[in-house]
Amino acid sequence: MNGLFSGAAARAAMRSAHACLDELTATVGRTGFAASAHDPALLAAIDQHAAGIRDSLSGDTRPLTAVILAAYAEGVRDAAFKHGWTAPAGEIDWSRPDWVLHRLLAVCALSRGLSA
Repeated sequence: MNGLFSGAAARAAMRSAHACLDELTATVGRTGFAASAHDPALLAAIDQHAAGIRDSLSGDTRPLTAVILAAYAEGVRDAAFKHGWTAPAGEIDWSRPDWVLHRLLAVCALSRGLSA
């Protein structure tokens, strides 16, 4: 019975993680990727943040998964809110993104590379 329930839990975690990453991509990723296509500095910042995320999650020794990236993004958001950060209202101004937006956009970039 353990196998049945652990498999169900794993599938539920995966669905939840993909939903989290899909929402993040819809709210941050789409406009961020569009902006980075015209802004080399933003693209470089995304790459640097993605490298930092890989390092902090030991991405060089174990594969990143949707569950790991979604949990990381939730942790970044929770910590940011706890320290007074507020999400932008309306359209994100990618000409002046803060650290949190850079980090969340980097999560979106890393999630693009995951196998389905």
